[in-house]
Amino acid sequence: MTAQEIKLIKNSWSLFRHVKPEIVADTFYSRLFFAHPELRPLFPKDMTQQYEKLIVTLTTVVARLERLHELTEDIAAMASRHSGYGVQASHYAHVGEALLWTLERGLGNDWDDKTAAAWTKCYNILADTMIGATVETPQ
Repeated sequence: MTAQEIKLIKNSWSLFRHVKPEIVADTFYSRLFFAHPELRPLFPKDMTQQYEKLIVTLTTVVARLERLHELTEDIAAMASRHSGYGVQASHYAHVGEALLWTLERGLGNDWDDKTAAAWTKCYNILADTMIGATVETPQ
C-alpha cells in the first residue's frame, strides 16, 4: 500500500473512535446478514464477543498498515479458524461489501473515491491473504 493510502485509512478509521464500537460492529453485521442471510448460521447467537473481535482486528490492522507483513501469521491463523467455522472463499466478497458499506455510512462526507479505493485495496490484501492461507497446496 502507498503512504497516501495508509494515511487515508488511518485518518478515516480515527473518526470512528468517537463512535461506540458496538454500534460500528452491529451496523456491519446487520448489513452483512441482511444482504446475505445464509451467513448468519456461521456466527454465534450472542454477537457481543464477535463485535469486539471485529473492532480489535480492524484497529490492529489499521495501526500496523506500514508493517502489514508482520501480521501474516496472525491473519493465516484467523483464516484457519474461519475455515473451521465453515467460511468459504466466496464469503470474503460479501464481508468486504458490508465493511465498505459500513465505512461509507459512518464516514458520510469524509468518504470519497480515494478513501474507498484505499479501503478496498486494504481489504483485498487481507482477504487474499486469508483465502491463500486456507488453500491446500497440492502434493
